[in-house]
Amino acid sequence: MNSRKPSMNILLTSAGRRNYLLAYFRNALRGRGRVLAADCSGYAAALQEADEAFVVPRVDAPDYVEHLLQLSISCEVGLILSLNDHELPILSAAKEQFTAQGVQVVVSRPDVIKLAADKLMTARFLNEVGLGAPITYASLEEALAGLDSGDVAFPLVVKPRWGTASLGIELVDDLKQLRLAWDYGRLRLPKMGLSNGTTRAEGLLIQELLPGQEYGLDVVNDLNGRYRTTFAKRKLAMRGGETDRAVTENRPELIELGRRIGESLGHVGNLDCDVFLHGDSCFVLELNPRFGGGYPFSAEAGADVPAALIAWAEGRDAPVGWDSLRNDIISAKCDRLVRIDESLSTTLIEPVGR
Repeated sequence: MNSRKPSMNILLTSAGRRNYLLAYFRNALRGRGRVLAADCSGYAAALQEADEAFVVPRVDAPDYVEHLLQLSISCEVGLILSLNDHELPILSAAKEQFTAQGVQVVVSRPDVIKLAADKLMTARFLNEVGLGAPITYASLEEALAGLDSGDVAFPLVVKPRWGTASLGIELVDDLKQLRLAWDYGRLRLPKMGLSNGTTRAEGLLIQELLPGQEYGLDVVNDLNGRYRTTFAKRKLAMRGGETDRAVTENRPELIELGRRIGESLGHVGNLDCDVFLHGDSCFVLELNPRFGGGYPFSAEAGADVPAALIAWAEGRDAPVGWDSLRNDIISAKCDRLVRIDESLSTTLIEPVGR
């Protein structure tokens, strides 16, 4: 009797330069399927190392979902994951279309995606469920009142309400800097594409600067939104808005924080969280319902979320040890070059075999 499990092809969309995720999923498949990558640019590094690569329309193109759906059907894709914040709401809204074709999309409900993308909604959610969050103001007037009342003090942070990758963040130390950063932020939001269609004033926030040590959490739920585990890493250095160096640590208070977030939010798959630990207090800064730049530090210490996702998608229990994290493992990112396949430099829909 053949006990070999059926194949499972996986598609990573908006793959960009996340080549390490290709490797993690390929290792988790153990030869039982292919890892495909799609991006709107043929120069994306991840396309060069995928088992099959596809250049697709931009995620905001009217026919993007249809292209992706047909691609998934023709390549017998069983599991799709997006690595881009802007694509998450699109795939979430279209999830049933893929499910009807036997394609599972690892994406959370639209309300979860909306909450995580909106830093004001995130702060309100955290307060509602009794978790620590930075004091957040939606207007300059509110922040000035908070300064007058002593609720907050400088330094403060001015940031886009719908920001990503630390774009547009300004640290201010006095009233003059605060007013300048607010006015400048309102002017440049549309140019950065971070206004989300709102007025310029509604697109900015002012937050207190959190004290303490910054940590990154991977909060993992299964495909039904049930909490499974949390991995914690102390951040040692940042680069371009992503964790550049980190060390895994056993922090029971952070594991408990992750459990409360996962159970309250009910997201699907991996949730990348930024947290500050100050004494006995934990403050949650951001929630990103996807694989984030901090996941490799968990993977290098033994975590195997891809293997768990594949098992759950196939109706199996996650493999033993997928959630076993070795503590005190220090890792650092580094840049490397990949040779570009020139045949991918123009928009293609047909697969290019690797």
